[in-house]
Parts: sequence; structure tokens; C-alpha cells
Amino acid sequence: MSPLALITGASSGIGKAFAERLAGDGYDLIVVGRRLERLEALAASLPEVTVQVIAADLSTDDGIETVAKLCASQPLTMLINNAGVAHYMPMAELPAEKARELLHVKVVAPTMLTHAALPGMIERGVGTIVNVAGMIAFSGPAPTSQMPRRAIYAGTLAHTITMSQTLHAELEGTGVNVHVVCPGVVATEFHEVQGMDLSGVPRMSADDVVVAALAGIELGEVVSAPGVEEYSLLEAVFSADLAAFAAQSPQLASRYRTN
Repeated sequence: MSPLALITGASSGIGKAFAERLAGDGYDLIVVGRRLERLEALAASLPEVTVQVIAADLSTDDGIETVAKLCASQPLTMLINNAGVAHYMPMAELPAEKARELLHVKVVAPTMLTHAALPGMIERGVGTIVNVAGMIAFSGPAPTSQMPRRAIYAGTLAHTITMSQTLHAELEGTGVNVHVVCPGVVATEFHEVQGMDLSGVPRMSADDVVVAALAGIELGEVVSAPGVEEYSLLEAVFSADLAAFAAQSPQLASRYRTN
């Protein structure tokens, strides 16, 4: 039986690139997205494998439930949580409905789809969860003068990284791995939807993001950053995180004492 991958946000960009690469590697696919016609065109372009097309809106509870049922019932070898929405805006300016949509697509959906897929993967003793985040997750300390603010969007990506790292540790010894890939600016439709013209900005291809993610899995990286040459920079971030975590005390730090 062929390995089986479910990919969200598969109608374009990174999700489509994952589908094409995995089909080439012999995976049967379940492709999920909002645009049925694009998913059907993708399926038709991959005749060498079995492709199931699922039109679902992961910004809604119904859409998440539909895909979660598939994650729970199908013998997935790989789940790729890639779906996203381009809501770049300071929190005070982001309409509430867009904020809710962003949180559903980037936080609720990956969490619930992973939750649904895990029992079967653990029972079978094999599986890989791939979450797509982004380097903006590391941008929190940047001042406004350095880059535009996008608190909710950056926060969802940071959530994805921490959840992936923690879940990977939870699953140690089960045969199930978790990986999160953090690209920078990628040449997809993502920014055009936001009305941003990045045609003059150097951008990584979606295919290269997929290459990096799959290579990172082989290298044993839980977090991969396709555009960061020095992986020691990421290791320094993670070491600092653990150092701060380990340095906590039940005693109030001296800088907070008023007398």
C-alpha cells in the first residue's frame, strides 16, 4: 500500500509544491483547499497516484471538523498543515472577523487536525506531522522602525513552532515525528492576496521550501529554516529559551523588588 499524505492549502503555493513532490515520491494524496477547481486541476495533473479532493474552509468549525474526520479515519503517513491566510495588519487595525479567520486557519485547524491524526499514527507506529510556520515568528523583538507590525499573524507562527517542538518531545519513542518549517518570503500568491507587490524582492521558490522541509526531517531537525545558512543561530535561540526556562525561581527577581 502506498504511503498517504493529507495536505491543507494544497491549491497553490507551498501546499501545491508539497503535493507534486510527494506524488513524485509515490504518495497517494488527500488535498484540501477552498478552491475546488484548482484542487481538481492539481489532481488531474498527478495521474500516477490516487488523489482525493476535499473542498473545505478551515476558517470555519464545519470545515475543520470535515477534515479532522478524514485525519482520524484515514491511514495517514504524513499530515501537512500548510493552509494560511494573508492577514498582515497591526492588531488594532485588523477587523475582528479577519482576526478570527486567521486564528482558525493557523491555530485551531492545525491543532485539531493533528489531534485527530495522532491516535492512528501512534497505533501504527509511524507518521510525520509537518507544520508550515515562518521566520516572522522570530521577529517579535523587532522595533516598529525595522518592520511592519503584525502581532496576531506573528503570534500564530510562534505558537506553531512551540507546539511542534513540545509535541515532538511528547511523541518520543512512538515512531511519530513532528517538524515545522519556517520559510521567509516565498514566491507564491500569498502576498498578492494582501495587495503587496513583492515582485522586486528576492523570494524563495515554493519548491525549495519543500526540499528544505523534507531534508530537515531527514537531518532530524524539528525546526527548519530554509533560508538560514547558519543553523547554529537557531540552536542559539533554542538554547537561550531553555536557559531562561531553567533559570526561573520561586523567589522574586531582585530587579522587581521595590525595597
